[in-house]
Amino acid sequence: MNAPKKMVPELDWGTVTRDLDEFGVASTGQILDEKDCRALRGLYSDDRHFRSRIVMQRHGFGAGEYKYFANPLPPKIDALRHAFYEKLAPVGNDWNRRMGLDRRYPETLDAFLVQCHADNQSRPTPLLLKYGPGDYNCLHQDVYGKHLFPIQLVILLSDPATEFEGGELVLTEQRPRMQSRAEVVPLRMGHGAFFAVNDRPKAGSRGDYRVKMRHGVSRVRSGERFTTGIIFHDAA
Repeated sequence: MNAPKKMVPELDWGTVTRDLDEFGVASTGQILDEKDCRALRGLYSDDRHFRSRIVMQRHGFGAGEYKYFANPLPPKIDALRHAFYEKLAPVGNDWNRRMGLDRRYPETLDAFLVQCHADNQSRPTPLLLKYGPGDYNCLHQDVYGKHLFPIQLVILLSDPATEFEGGELVLTEQRPRMQSRAEVVPLRMGHGAFFAVNDRPKAGSRGDYRVKMRHGVSRVRSGERFTTGIIFHDAA
């Protein structure tokens, strides 16, 4: 599908690409307004919008819960997923080239999802996450099968100034023969961040080398925190 232009914000893609290359994460600025954030949060209690619910404690993922959206995705999520994929695919292709990987991503999300579905990765992966006091998300990678798109997006749907404390987005970069590096990404309501799902190239003095990324959420100290995650590959 073609995403309606009014639903997709304009971003400084030069800065986004440079930050992804350098740090493995890039802030987007505001993507959704308060009305959009509250509308998406409001879907959480209606299971008709979702294909499954995951309680993190049951799986050792942390504390809190999340739900995977069912098809058809909410129009706003679907529009952002299509539009941002087209901007990020060239970055993913450049990363694979630099890491010596043969995989190249097609220009459109629909073409990429055809590849996913041909290998039984047909379950949608965009999700809505809910954290309460004491909840957190362990460091992890959102890998769901053979087909993996190397970048994903998170958008904060709650106001950290008035609705919760803590709950920072945390990323770690595991470097070969070196200690891991951590990055904490502050977000505001409606603001997002692109970040590396798994491996990404890192420029060094002797050329590119590969680092492994993980992401999680620190402990929510008070209040309630909602986010939405837009993952571009589907799940098996």
